[in-house]
Amino acid sequence: MAQARTSTVAVVGAGAVGATLAYALLMQGAAHRVVLYDVNRAKVEAEALDLAHGIQFMPPAQIVGSDDIEACRDADVVVITAGAKQKPGQSRLDLAASTVGLMRTLVPQLTAVAPDAVYLMVTNPVDIVTHAALTISGLPPQRLFGSGTVLDTSRLRYLIARKTGVAASNVHAYVVGEHGDSELVLWSSAMIGAVPLLDWSSTHAPLLDETAREDIAAEVVTAAYRIIEGKGATNYAIALAAVRIIQAVLRAENRILSVSTLLSDYVGISDVCLSVPTVVGANGAQEQLLPPLTRAEQAGLRDSAESIRAVARQLGL
Repeated sequence: MAQARTSTVAVVGAGAVGATLAYALLMQGAAHRVVLYDVNRAKVEAEALDLAHGIQFMPPAQIVGSDDIEACRDADVVVITAGAKQKPGQSRLDLAASTVGLMRTLVPQLTAVAPDAVYLMVTNPVDIVTHAALTISGLPPQRLFGSGTVLDTSRLRYLIARKTGVAASNVHAYVVGEHGDSELVLWSSAMIGAVPLLDWSSTHAPLLDETAREDIAAEVVTAAYRIIEGKGATNYAIALAAVRIIQAVLRAENRILSVSTLLSDYVGISDVCLSVPTVVGANGAQEQLLPPLTRAEQAGLRDSAESIRAVARQLGL
């Protein structure tokens, strides 16, 4: 097994997600050194100072806040949370175009100072941003990938656990495809402990019949909208999801996570970034796994890929 990496993580963007991610990294002792980078000097220095004042209550670590890209030099993992801000009336496509434009400036600056890092893209729309960053950077897909549906999968497992009364850690199920409206749940391969999820309703109370599964899937898709409507942004769960991905890299865990990677002839899908179960370890996104898929699931995954590809095509990717 590959050796574990050292632990310097650069978080790009000191907004709600970036600052929360820095906090989560420090609280979990995931990195010995966390660099928070943002072009807003006052904001990034204040966030870092606030975190530094709590260092004695966390595992030993160093926090650095800077508006100088040099602070990211030789980072082992670079996480990009920065993105264009959505303007009133701006479409999702326009927002994607603005964010991709930002990546054309930001990514070359980062790869110049951290050429050997593993890059994790968190900025939305994450599948498009990941594809753009790969094209801009020229990095191999193993070393640059997106957080994808790791958060959506966590939401799914939480909802199944709540419905069945078992621990979320004993629910094994994945959301795949776009991190967005066209994502889908792989119900056919889902397990609760050692029991296939589709058999659960025949061996227990009718908790996970087709209607219940449809409701759960719909709630997973709409969860972000509900949170954004109430508080303006999602930040806690995505930060924790990103920490889990980062730990898989730094600790060479070879953990299976539904990250967004560039596919090549995956059930006939190529040249698009979307999420499938993937082994994540010291070298990044190492191997895409192919669980048994029903015809409907294969069709849903292809439809999701085409949804992403249509946007990428309009952006010239």
